[in-house]
This record gives sequence, C-alpha cells and structure tokens, in this order.
Amino acid sequence: MQTVFSFATATEIRFGRGVAREAVSDLAALHPRVLLVTGGTPSRSDWLREALIDAGAEVARFAVPGEPDVSTIEAGVATARDHSAGAVIALGGGAVIDAGKAIAALVPAPRPMLDHLEVVGLGLPLEATPLPFAALPTTSGTGAEVTRNAVISVPEARRKVSLRDRTMLPRLAIVDPSLTDHCPRAITLASGLDAVTQVIEPYISSRANPLTDALCRDAIPKGLAALIRLMEGEDPDARDALAWTSLCGGLALANAGLGVVHGLAGPLGGLSGAAHGAICGTLLPAGLITNAARTEGAAAAKIGEVRQMIAGALSVPDDDAFDALRDWSRNSGLPGLDGLSITEANRNEAAEMAASSSSMKANPVPLDAESLRVMMNAAR
Repeated sequence: MQTVFSFATATEIRFGRGVAREAVSDLAALHPRVLLVTGGTPSRSDWLREALIDAGAEVARFAVPGEPDVSTIEAGVATARDHSAGAVIALGGGAVIDAGKAIAALVPAPRPMLDHLEVVGLGLPLEATPLPFAALPTTSGTGAEVTRNAVISVPEARRKVSLRDRTMLPRLAIVDPSLTDHCPRAITLASGLDAVTQVIEPYISSRANPLTDALCRDAIPKGLAALIRLMEGEDPDARDALAWTSLCGGLALANAGLGVVHGLAGPLGGLSGAAHGAICGTLLPAGLITNAARTEGAAAAKIGEVRQMIAGALSVPDDDAFDALRDWSRNSGLPGLDGLSITEANRNEAAEMAASSSSMKANPVPLDAESLRVMMNAAR
C-alpha cells in the first residue's frame, strides 16, 4: 500500500435520490449551448432535455446505441461542433458516459483522435482543455462519472483502448440511484458485478493507498449484499447501495488502478464484441483464484479479506468463496466466456495482448500469458 499518494476526482460529486432534477439549473449553467449524449433510446432523456431547455439552454442530442467506437466518437464530435456546443452532458450507462467524456475532450482538440489513444495511437496528452462535462449514470457499474479516461473500441485493431488525460475528469458527477431503478435484471447483474470487481481490484492493487482502501473496504460487502438482493427483486435500498459501490469503484480505480480482470476484459471485448460488464463478472472468480495462488504478504492478506467478504455474503465457508461466487453468478444468469461467444482463438490472442494493458500494471503479481490462458479456461 502506498503511503505517499495523490487523489484526483470529479470537481463536484452529488449523490442521492432526487439530486438529478435538483441539479438541472447547475447543468444548464455549464454553457448556453449543450450537447446531451444519451443511450440508444433518446426518449429516455426527454425529461432532462426539456428541463435544460426550460432552464435556458439550447440542447442538441446525440445517441450512443452501444459501446462507443472511433466512428461513434467522431460523429459525436461533429455534432457538438455543428451545434457550437460549449458543454457536454451524458445521461446513460458507462458506455454513454465514456462517449460523452471523449466527445468533450476532442471537440477543442487540434490533433486527430488517434494521436491521443493509448496502445493503438501515440498516447499524447491533450493540448486543449476539454469542454465542461457532466455525467449522470443510469446503471451502477463502471463508475465512469468520476474517472479520467474513456474506453473506445477500435474495430480495425480489434482492441478497446483508452483516451486518457487528467483534464478529462468531469466537472459534475450526479449519482442519483433513482435513475437506476427497475434496470433490467441482466444489465443489473453484469454491471453490478463490474461494480464489485472495481472495488475488489483496486483494493488488492499494487497501487492501493489508504484512501482507496477505505472506499473499497466499505463498498465490497455492501455491493455484494445489494446485488444478491436485487437478483431476488427490486429494492430501492439495494439500488442505493449498488450505486454507492459503483461510485466508490470509479474513485478507487482512477487512483489505484485495476488488475487482471480488466486487463483481459479490454482485449476480450475488442476481439469478441461481448459486453464489458459480463466479461468482468465472468472473469472475477477465476481472477481471484489466480491471484490468490501467487501472492504473499500484504496482498495475500487483502485477498483473504475479500474471500471472507464473499463467503459472508453468500453464506459459505471461506475456502468455498470464489467457487461459490462463480456458481451464484451462473445460476443468476451470467454466461461463461463460451456463452459470451468468446472463442479459444480470442482467449489466446487476449492473453498476449493483455501484457500491454494499463490495467495489468496494477495487478498484485505479474502474470504470464500461460497463466492468463489457464485463468480464462476456468471461466468458460
């Protein structure tokens, strides 16, 4: 654990039921001309669009139907420039928020997007300050509302990579759990497991610090209990707890990094097109087993704590915790890698590609390609 550290996040975070509607005047004050980035059903954002217009803003809308790729971001940048937008607001899941964040970053950028993309591009820092950006998540998963990167698919490279810069942190993060109420069960499961993964991986990360530890240690058991409850039925208190877990995950990963689950999820998603949250949820038990077998000292103790938290949530002996999490996830409807149409060829290629993933750099122990193949085979 690092005892000398910095911590960066959104300029302002507002959390709680009802904060989204209460924030409309501040959202409209970001700029008189706004680009509103939404999911594939723009009508779900009508309430916010109309409220922003009533507050005096001129609003153009841009829909993101799935996980964003380069062409989606380029189209969004063009829409924002055509509208002379001076601010970007994203209302949706993690993909929508990532798209909005990237659009806000690239509208003022003098260089092409590729110059700033990691792995497939030059990874250069932004030269112009991004437009003011605000995020309102409608799922509890990625914590993208408080992170400094946007994940973008590059189809020709068959990769998902990050556009990353410290200036990309949102101006406003509005986390209103009521926006996640009645989210479909399958999305709740996949995104919820992603949220849980994103408080576990920073907790056992080689870059963990006292502040990220405090966030994660509290959020892991809360997120597990909330997700288990939501698989049984709708529950506003569980929605609140899962939204909190997701927020903590975003705060933690932005400052302590992730690990092998996300190190593989990026390449696997780019190669197969499978949903990010489902990949993370499927890989999490195998990732914990893989790391537990290779760590020692403080990292092993932390993995032991996670094991106990999972065992407590699922009411099983500690030694059975990781296997029980896998079985619970499958019984709740999460497919394995085979069910996500991730082939052996995809897995083999991802094992080689993961070495260049930024997430792998914070894993508590180094893992070679063969270890990653064994891990993925266990998640089939």
